[in-house]
Amino acid sequence: MIRVLIADDQAMVRTGFGMIIEAQADMEVVGEAADGVTAVELARALRPDVVLLDIRMPRLDGLEALRLLAGPGVADPMRVVVVTTFDLDEYVHTALSNGACGFLLKDSGPALLVEAVRAAVSGDALISPSITVRLLEHLSPPAPAHDDAGLSPRELDVVKLVARGLTNAEIASRLFIAVGTVKTHLASVQMKLPARNRVEIAAWAWERRLVG
Repeated sequence: MIRVLIADDQAMVRTGFGMIIEAQADMEVVGEAADGVTAVELARALRPDVVLLDIRMPRLDGLEALRLLAGPGVADPMRVVVVTTFDLDEYVHTALSNGACGFLLKDSGPALLVEAVRAAVSGDALISPSITVRLLEHLSPPAPAHDDAGLSPRELDVVKLVARGLTNAEIASRLFIAVGTVKTHLASVQMKLPARNRVEIAAWAWERRLVG
């Protein structure tokens, strides 16, 4: 079973997300939190497979809660998917820096929510085009064109498709290679950048304007 913790200050949102998660045969809700402090406490106590985390919450905002659960320096970072109404550039930038492995708008629908949870568990983080393609391209000024971090041409091909939100299977199909080869390339890319997940790889690509 995929164990999910839901953190949102709106009871109706928690209930709605909970119904979607519980409707899946292989998922269960192990806890709910209405504020950031409780979210961190429950996450550390329950160690869920995925935390669905809102940004604006009382006592401790979601971005700070994210940093405590998955940010730099966390010994055993959790898989956190940010689910928010607010698609502001600075929020996404901070969430990337704090270790988010996915982004989703609350009105994206049940199917995308479930997909985001599954992606987080598999390490194939969902990067929702509805927010990240628009936002990541404005994260920061372009880096020098020659700054390719030593990536090979094929690794750069994979990185560009990751930045477009494609899954490993879709990348494999597009490049006519095996899914296992895609995973090998991504492992190499993560070592070279360095990046901890697909979201950070995508951010690196957009910051360098590798995706038109």
